[in-house]
Amino acid sequence: MTAQGPGLVCAHHHLYSSLARWLPGPARTPLGFLEVLELLWWRLDVALTPADIAWSARLGAVEALEAGCTAIVDHHESPAAIDGSLDVIAEACAEVGVRVVCAYGVTDRHGAGGAKAGLAENERFLRAGGRGLVGVHASFTCSDDTLEAAAGLATDLDVGVHVHVAEGEGDTWPRLARLADERWLLAHGVHLPDHHGLAGTIVHNPRSNMNNGVGYARPARFANPVALGTDGIGADLLEEARLAFARLREHDATAPPTVTWAWLEQGWALVPEAQADIVTWSDEPGVFATGVRAVDVVVAGEVVLSEGRTTRVDADEVRARAAEQAASLAGRW
Repeated sequence: MTAQGPGLVCAHHHLYSSLARWLPGPARTPLGFLEVLELLWWRLDVALTPADIAWSARLGAVEALEAGCTAIVDHHESPAAIDGSLDVIAEACAEVGVRVVCAYGVTDRHGAGGAKAGLAENERFLRAGGRGLVGVHASFTCSDDTLEAAAGLATDLDVGVHVHVAEGEGDTWPRLARLADERWLLAHGVHLPDHHGLAGTIVHNPRSNMNNGVGYARPARFANPVALGTDGIGADLLEEARLAFARLREHDATAPPTVTWAWLEQGWALVPEAQADIVTWSDEPGVFATGVRAVDVVVAGEVVLSEGRTTRVDADEVRARAAEQAASLAGRW
């Protein structure tokens, strides 16, 4: 028995990570979260070219539609290919038929020049009419000047900041307290205290947090709004919600499913148009329902998924071309 509902929103994604599934693993097993970044993700992002970014975004967008996700809030970094990178992502998602909110993750990891280039890409994209936020990687990789510049740019452009916060224990998140406002997206929040003083929406990414061994964020304790993201591990928000509920119940066996479902629905506050999109599901979705898949998806009145197949692009071709691009990337990283 099919059921219909609104499009889902992935509140924190890294579309650039879609090609990682085909890459060889790190040279040695990372010992701790910082080494996960150093040996995998920071090695990947610095190798990215515009072609890598485009095929990775197309693949991520296809997989989002197949999971009934019609809107992605993306956080991007490509230090060797910054200029124009947000346009590449936005165009790839538009080609597939997925809404996207873009941000470039500013960081001082590559010097003051790299930070300025990241700020410039955010400003260029937003002033040209792109839909997005100002991106910041994380407090611990940014100077005070860079954090203040990013917050100031967001204020000038009347948008929020999309930033990783307290994902690992070494983050210097208190530096954000005087800068953040309610429009900010605070990804993870694992190591925040209950009363942290940060304004904004906390984005819970349970699968990624488990995969990286950073701990359980216990998001039900926060006064902030809480939304659900995937941190780049696909865009299956129903599966993410089920996992979020299992982790919640592990911590508090009295918690009802409505808690997790509210986190899923909070995505509509970030991309309200997704609530008007129409997803036909193979069965009624819920935290106890497994194997539910998107059958048809309508975005802005257009059928972009029909009987499980994307209509604007050939999903098989996108997967094949993405795998080819990943082989090229593997030769460079």
